[in-house]
Amino acid sequence: MSRLPKIKLGEAIIVLLVILGIMGVGVIGLGLSPQVPVLLAMTVAIFWAKLRGFNWQEINTGIKDGIDKGIIPIVIFILIGAMISTWIAAGTIPTLMVYGFKAISAQWFLPTVFLVCSLVGAAVGSCFTVVSTVGIAFFGIGVTMNFNPALVAGAIVAGGVFGDKLSPLSETNNLAAAVVDTDLFSHMKTILWSILPAGAITTIAFAFMGMGHNHADMSKINTTVAALTSDFHISVLSLIPIILVFACAAIKMAAIPTMLINIFVSAVMMFINDHGLTVSKATDIITNGYVAKTSNHEVNILLSRGGIVSMMPTVALIVLTLSLGGLLVHFGLINAVMLPLAKHLNTSGKLVAAALATCIGVNIFVGEQFLSIILPGRAFKKTFNEGGLASGALGRILEDGGTVLNYLVPWGVGGVFIANTLGVPTIQYLPFVFFSLLCPVMSLISGFTGIGLMKLDKENEQKIAQETARA
Repeated sequence: MSRLPKIKLGEAIIVLLVILGIMGVGVIGLGLSPQVPVLLAMTVAIFWAKLRGFNWQEINTGIKDGIDKGIIPIVIFILIGAMISTWIAAGTIPTLMVYGFKAISAQWFLPTVFLVCSLVGAAVGSCFTVVSTVGIAFFGIGVTMNFNPALVAGAIVAGGVFGDKLSPLSETNNLAAAVVDTDLFSHMKTILWSILPAGAITTIAFAFMGMGHNHADMSKINTTVAALTSDFHISVLSLIPIILVFACAAIKMAAIPTMLINIFVSAVMMFINDHGLTVSKATDIITNGYVAKTSNHEVNILLSRGGIVSMMPTVALIVLTLSLGGLLVHFGLINAVMLPLAKHLNTSGKLVAAALATCIGVNIFVGEQFLSIILPGRAFKKTFNEGGLASGALGRILEDGGTVLNYLVPWGVGGVFIANTLGVPTIQYLPFVFFSLLCPVMSLISGFTGIGLMKLDKENEQKIAQETARA
């Protein structure tokens, strides 16, 4: 393999700004689907690389290395598509909606959505699962109650992300702990300094925003409930798939087998509920999604979704985004910007601010939450230790600036998934995901005040100083 050309800081900044400009103008400015702007940005990166002396083998290696990190998420997203359609056909999501209409008041709807989604997220450790299951049900309830769809989506996403951060099953929690070489539960105790205040403020904010909405159009709700009751199997037994998710989470079963079992059980329930259902029709529901044919047009729109095919735009974006991220990392563009920055930080506040900015930058340029943890983690770990901060402090920054913000990037994997699943553009629900917006603020406050900021003990400081001197 040939020696890679060395990239200077100024050149790296220019290339990254051009790529950001292409994606920003395309997705935000022109309102395009993110796949094409990302593809164009990828094209620019490849031709720049050729002009700089990278050969095609190096370019292919960058693409392959990038995609390799997304194989499991791709499989999970495909299974989520199948799970959404089977949950609707089995009556699970319609049952949640009907029970929700009866149990939730309009005034307390938003904080209830946030807290319930948080609890489910804490149990399953996945914001994606929350949004694609109970999230769809809450979204339907909220729209029927005449809430702003973007506001409801914000409450769902905020709850899903908060729950994900509270869960030991969360892939990103485990990854962040591994990157900074700390125990998972020690890492989770550290991030509580950010997520608990952010969660409390978010609950209050949603309660305040829902106070003026103390009534709902009961005729519209009754019409929706009637349509759901007449065309779907509404029963406590229809909630078995949800119970199954919690049961699998309790025994710490991985996401893929959990979803496969859930899809199988939901498919069996489809046949039990509809004796006229054929294997061919069931296969079509799993593949192409469920098509609601009730007497209510709005219900048909809300519950005609899911299926493996529905996930293909998200899968395509994951492949393109990971390819672009792999190229930027392999060409050294990301490190060319991050490493010089990490070496010139002399206070805890500056360290925290720079690490947060880097996590946010990786999210924007790469659009993948795993890389927003891995790359800044590698770049800042030594610098944090040399600055007297424990690795756990960096782990918290990786979560506050990386994981929780990926759902707010229009071309990011999380942002596109939410937009496709709920049908609300990322830019519209972004202002209402208060939890994700507050977490970086909490980290900044901690960095400049020292509150909740983990410091190295004297023994570890001496050890790191000796290792630095030997290096």
